[in-house]
Amino acid sequence: MDFYDVVQRRRDVRAEFTGEPVDDAVLHRVLSAAHHAPSVGMTQPWDFILVRDVGTRAAFREHVLAERAAFAATLSGERARTFDRIKVEGILESTLSVVVGYDPTRGSPAVLGRHAIADAGLYSSVLAIQNLWLAATAEGLGVGWVSFYREEHLRDLLGMPAHVRPVAWLCLGPVRRLQEVPDLERHGWRARVPLAEVLHEERYTAR
Repeated sequence: MDFYDVVQRRRDVRAEFTGEPVDDAVLHRVLSAAHHAPSVGMTQPWDFILVRDVGTRAAFREHVLAERAAFAATLSGERARTFDRIKVEGILESTLSVVVGYDPTRGSPAVLGRHAIADAGLYSSVLAIQNLWLAATAEGLGVGWVSFYREEHLRDLLGMPAHVRPVAWLCLGPVRRLQEVPDLERHGWRARVPLAEVLHEERYTAR
C-alpha cells in the first residue's frame, strides 16, 4: 500500500480479529519497524513483551472489563447508551498481544535531549507504537490498543520491574477486514474534526 493509504486505513481494531496465526517473518518485520522508531538520545527506551498465553490474556481481560464497568458507571443518558454499544478490547479474539514498556533508565544518566523535557523518552516509546501500527496495517494485520487498565496491575501480571512503565497493551493479528469508519465515530461517540479546526499559523489562536 501507498504510505498515505496505510495512514488512512489504520484502525483501532476490536471485533474484527480472526485469531489466525501470524507468520514469524511478518511479526519480525512489524517489531523491527517499531524498533527503528526515532528515540530521544538514541536511548531506544522500549521493551516489547509478546503475550500468547490464553490464561494470561484471560486474566488481563477480566481486569479490563472491571475497569470498563467502572467507567460505564460514571455515564448516564445518551453517553451511557452509546458506550454500551462500544467494544473496548479484542484480547482473546486476537492472535497475540504485544505489551510495550518504557524504561527511563536506558541511556541514563546523561540522556541527550531529555534534560528539559522529561517525557521525551515516553514520547519515543509512543513513536515505536505508531511504527508498529503502521507496519502491521501495511502487512494486512490489525492492532487494537487496550487502555482500560491500571498500570500497576499490568506490571504485576507480567512481572515487569518497578521502574519500567507499561505504556500499551496491543492486540495484534489478522482481521476479516478493517472498518471504513473508526469505531468511535461509527457508534456516535465522537467524530473527527476538520484539520482547519486544529491548525494555527505562527501563534496559537483561540477558537
